[in-house]
Amino acid sequence: MSLLQPKTLKPMSTSEAIAYAVKQANVDVIAAYPITPQTIIVERLSEYVNNGELDAEYIAVESEHSAMSACVAASLTGARVFTSTASQGLALMHEVLYIASSLRCPIVMAIANRALSAPINIHCDHSDMMGSRDAGWIQIFVENGQQAYDRIFQAFKLAEDEDILLPVGVNLDGFFLSHAVEGIATISDSEAAMFLPPRKAKYYIDSSMPMTFGAFALPDWYFEIKHQVVEAMEKVPKKLAEIEEIYYKMTGRRYGHVGAYKTDDAEVCLICAGSAAATAKFAVTSLREKGIKAGLLSIRLFRPFPAESILPHIKDVKALVVMDRAMSPGAPSAPIGQDIKTVLYDAGLNIPVANYVYGLGGRDISVAEFENIITKIIEDLKAGRPIERGVRYWGLRI
Repeated sequence: MSLLQPKTLKPMSTSEAIAYAVKQANVDVIAAYPITPQTIIVERLSEYVNNGELDAEYIAVESEHSAMSACVAASLTGARVFTSTASQGLALMHEVLYIASSLRCPIVMAIANRALSAPINIHCDHSDMMGSRDAGWIQIFVENGQQAYDRIFQAFKLAEDEDILLPVGVNLDGFFLSHAVEGIATISDSEAAMFLPPRKAKYYIDSSMPMTFGAFALPDWYFEIKHQVVEAMEKVPKKLAEIEEIYYKMTGRRYGHVGAYKTDDAEVCLICAGSAAATAKFAVTSLREKGIKAGLLSIRLFRPFPAESILPHIKDVKALVVMDRAMSPGAPSAPIGQDIKTVLYDAGLNIPVANYVYGLGGRDISVAEFENIITKIIEDLKAGRPIERGVRYWGLRI
């Protein structure tokens, strides 16, 4: 049971919920450049600052590259820092993403996941973040507005922990979530302050105590410096679980590194990330009513990839269906598919994986389509047909 139950639900879009959480997190600096579909997030924050509801420095920059550069500089002064972007904006930041992680800047960024040009498309897929998945950022995917609101607080607490000190990206599906309105169970300002007190940086830019950040590194030390990011990443799963437990005691809500639904006895388990998990859950429920043992695993912590949380749910299945909302042209599998196959290989498991790319450029996927995908795999298993293990493209018109 929750120790502090919400008294009311506030109707908000996911974008507004994120902005409200950032305000309650009492950030010091926001550096922003507008880009669809994340613009509402930074618009609301600019209103909070302008109205005196948030005592923060709002920096309107000339590009997303500048936004992340300003965030890095502000973070190095000891400030609590936030920004938001999408698609080409994230791509333009790409260079600075690596700088932020290697300089151990605990920046939190919301990414309203959107397709990349060309051709121009403003709708959802995960190509933007999948293109930056190796930049050293902790990556969290959310399935609805409530998760997005809650994860912002957890992201700041995780990023600023002295054992972690890494930037965090909170990924929400563009339009499917960013513009969708739902009732959000909020916490009070006092509860937010109790969970997330002001940042106290151990090392920061101070003219009275000169330090060097981002100095030139020759081959004798560069490798070791970069490996420190790996070491910090390895601590994330345990630390996030501890943070979630604290948040759970305050709110009654926790999400885990993965979201498992009916996986205990599943013969076929579907794996995905983002808002499609909600649709897939309805499909699994429907299939269960028909006597088909389907299960669902939603990836919520994507980087570091939560292998230890995933394995117990998939080790006994007969086949896996991995859904990717991004392509990896030329690779043997799409991004999540690659990670799942690695997890299986390392565990010595030879479970067939059907890896589907779906929903690019905002193309929707229905409950019936998820049912069809799983049903086809079940039929192949019953007939003794081998599961096709290459990449498939669901809904592609050819």
